Amino acid sequence: MSEMKALEVCVYGTDQLCPSCIHAPSSRETASWLEAALIRKYGSNVHIRYIDLEKPESPEELAFSKKVIEEDLWYPVVVINKEIVAEGVPKLKDIISAIERQGIIHTS
Repeated sequence: MSEMKALEVCVYGTDQLCPSCIHAPSSRETASWLEAALIRKYGSNVHIRYIDLEKPESPEELAFSKKVIEEDLWYPVVVINKEIVAEGVPKLKDIISAIERQGIIHTS
């Protein structure tokens, strides 16, 4: 039986706070609290990855980073399996719902 690969949750953002996001955490801070919450719930079944919009590391990241900027999406943008599941100030409930639609079950 093969081991299940961890579901990757990508958080796209920048270190610069958006002007209209007063009192909201930075994209990196959002990725950090999401990682803590999701690993507590799903253990090694999920992997959270922060992607800086200004420093994408692959052609796919570059293309999506351009989309976020060109379409003026609110960041951070949370993506699971190429689907945007949250933008701006993400709701944990929405992200959990998207994760569980992928067949991931909680370990706690």
